[in-house]
Amino acid sequence: MNKIEHLGIAVADAEKAKKIFDKLLNKSSYKAEKVEFEGVSTHFYELGPNKLELLEATGPDSPIAKFLAKNREGFHHVAIAVDNIFSEMGRLKKEGFVFINDKPKEGADNKLIAFIHPKSVNGMLVELCQDKI
Repeated sequence: MNKIEHLGIAVADAEKAKKIFDKLLNKSSYKAEKVEFEGVSTHFYELGPNKLELLEATGPDSPIAKFLAKNREGFHHVAIAVDNIFSEMGRLKKEGFVFINDKPKEGADNKLIAFIHPKSVNGMLVELCQDKI
């Protein structure tokens, strides 16, 4: 595990949230991207070696829509950068962690991603991410 890659923040309205974060951080997001198969629109901000990711649902079946139906806007997940997502998933499975997806999938920002189920991490959603080669 290398560093916190980004913190994910669930928002109901990305344009409204971007205006707030642009002012707060005194900069604009550097990247916007839709991840169709996840039903999410993302906006990234760089903060030194780390990032913030705003997450907006693009449909009612999106994991973000489901999250917002149960929770208020705010912290959604922590993403941790790894060198080899396959070996980290294997190591963590041996340690008893349960993953939401069995194998890595393509995510935003040119990453391979895998989510650890919150029940394995004291109720916190953790995403492993690796730069695609």
